[in-house]
Amino acid sequence: MAKFLVQKSAPLRGEVKISGSKNAVLPIMAAALLTEEKCEIKDVPALRDVEVMCRLLESLGASVEMDLAQNRVQIEASGKISWEAPFDLVKMMRASILVLGALLIRTGRAIIHLPGGCAIGKRPVELHLKGLRAMGVDIDEAQLNRGIVDAKVDKLCGSTIYLDFPSVGATEVIVMAATLADGVTILENAAQEPEIVDLANVLNKMGARIKGAGTDTIKIEGVERLKGVSHHVIPDRIEAGTFMVGAVMTGGSVLIKNIVADHLKAVIAKLRECGAEIYMTDEGLVVRGDRGPVNSTDIKTLPYPGFPTDMQSPFMALLTVAKGPSVVIETVFENRFMHVGEFNRMGANIKTNGNCAIIPGDKALQGAQVVATDLRAGAAVVLTGLVADGTTEVSQIYHVDRGYENFVEKLRALGANIMRVEE
Repeated sequence: MAKFLVQKSAPLRGEVKISGSKNAVLPIMAAALLTEEKCEIKDVPALRDVEVMCRLLESLGASVEMDLAQNRVQIEASGKISWEAPFDLVKMMRASILVLGALLIRTGRAIIHLPGGCAIGKRPVELHLKGLRAMGVDIDEAQLNRGIVDAKVDKLCGSTIYLDFPSVGATEVIVMAATLADGVTILENAAQEPEIVDLANVLNKMGARIKGAGTDTIKIEGVERLKGVSHHVIPDRIEAGTFMVGAVMTGGSVLIKNIVADHLKAVIAKLRECGAEIYMTDEGLVVRGDRGPVNSTDIKTLPYPGFPTDMQSPFMALLTVAKGPSVVIETVFENRFMHVGEFNRMGANIKTNGNCAIIPGDKALQGAQVVATDLRAGAAVVLTGLVADGTTEVSQIYHVDRGYENFVEKLRALGANIMRVEE
């Protein structure tokens, strides 16, 4: 097993180029199953989740050419497509459920075990299935009780669907299914994340008729067929936010390149409340944390455009060294405070009560042996190690490999004292 060794570092300085978005590329790869023509996806991050998705698509019958050294993937699903996703791949990644709608379109059936991923909460698929049922899909309830989605349909039909919660995954699955369904589908209380917009842009380039992506109501008019596409993935806003926090936390100054600042309005606003100076240039976004001490602030995670839940743990790391107490309220996932115990090993003294965490701040942190409890928490404890005295040893870093491309190399280029050790 590999681990990170992190030591207290000088302020992060320099520039970093943000990779393509993990949360955008995975649904786009799944959407390639909707056409028999070749799809070329560019700016693909070299991540473990991308590799798993490639293997999953190949197992279903697609031809996949993966060149992650060039950040490019080509997918052609021109042959016969299997309707059953292998459990050994599905259990590795929650995004496996994204192929559900495409399999129903291509084969009229889909069998997928309830997927794995980070253990940050239940993240159920009831909303995905609710939408598909409204479009005429039959779900085997006995199989569902055993943790297996076994879905069948003769022909998907357009419908008006209201999501009880603006689930990103449910929005993506329903939009993909609706592109080739009979009639018009209206999806209300849809997720509004930039990754939804990127998926809709790809599908529209393939010939779909989707309007309203990025708002809470999406209209999809079904078409007869979709064609191949070439597409550049949007930058990863969570990776960008992580490096922004790192710059402020260490009192550094970092130029963030390949970034869409509008995707990070809530994070930028909160960093400014903490005392950071942030401004846009022709080259990218400059984040300066060297203007004074880190001020305390409160955050509450919400669906986009609110403060992203994926930035909660990195931002909590920042608040451990802020001047004064802060409060963090998590409203999206019920089990996303597992990193608190790891911060406390380093002296943070954070208290939790339900979905609320109180961070006293202004702590002199000490290096310790900690665990990457999930993807974003892994990045957060690394950032904490950069400001803690001594050495911080981070284990279970396979979580970090799922979502950050060349994380160690990018940090080291900014002056971080971090190394990866293979055991």
